This record gives sequence, C-alpha cells and structure tokens, in this order.
Amino acid sequence: MARYDTIFEYDQNLNGKGLKIGIVMSRFNIDVCEGLLGGCRDGLAKLGVAEADVKLATVAGALEIPLVLQKMAQSGRFDALIALGAVIRGETYHFELVANESGSGITRVGLDCGIPIANAVLTTDTDEQALERMTEKGAEAAKVAVEMVNLLKQL
Repeated sequence: MARYDTIFEYDQNLNGKGLKIGIVMSRFNIDVCEGLLGGCRDGLAKLGVAEADVKLATVAGALEIPLVLQKMAQSGRFDALIALGAVIRGETYHFELVANESGSGITRVGLDCGIPIANAVLTTDTDEQALERMTEKGAEAAKVAVEMVNLLKQL
C-alpha cells in the first residue's frame, strides 16, 4: 500500500549503474575526510557505481570546496557531485564562518548549475563526534547523490 494513496509519489531509485560521480574532498582534518571518503566509496559501490566512474579532487579546506564543485558542475561530465569535509569547532568564531560559508556555497552551486550535490561536510563540536559520524555520513552522501540523480531524471 502506498504511503500517500491519493497522490502520485515518485519511487526512490538507488540504482547507480552508469552514473558519473565527482567528489571534492577537503584535506583539512584529513583523518575524518578519508573516513568520509571510505564510507562514500563503499556506499557508491553498493549502489552499483563503478569505481572508474568516480573522480576525486582534493582541496585545502572546506571553503575551497564550492569553487571546485562549480568547475566540475560546469564541465557537464558528472551526473552528481559529493562534497566531503570536516569543520570542527575550535575556540574562535572561525568555525561558524567556515561552516556557514562552505554550506552556503555548496548549496548555491547545486542550485545555480542544476546538479545534485550531496553535502557531507561534517560540522561537529569535537574530533570524537566527527570520527564517530564519518563512515555513516560518507555512505549517506553516496545514497543522496544517486537518489537525487534518479529523481531529477524522473521529473
């Protein structure tokens, strides 16, 4: 039985076969970012995305992610993009600036370019929180990217 029996609902499609995925990963907080990447790669593989169809660009930090996402989006070579990074609270206001600006930039690129972007830039209070969430968040980003490509194709 459908959840919404009086309206049409698009089906969730997590088939990643044949999809081209671009990933931009920050090198700041590299242990966490590599954990995100591991979870993401595993998630993409489980969804049928071939490793040869995944391209990775690394950047210095979270603030650099949107510009590289924009270049990838404009290239027309990718069906979806994934942003991986970790912004961990310190003792200054810099955390808020980086978290807000990177998130805003990532969203803007997706809207301006019309391409799905899964935002897996963690924003946590502690290193421990980031390490605890990294694998699951990376896998979730893979799922979001594939699901959004397929949904947009249906629309």
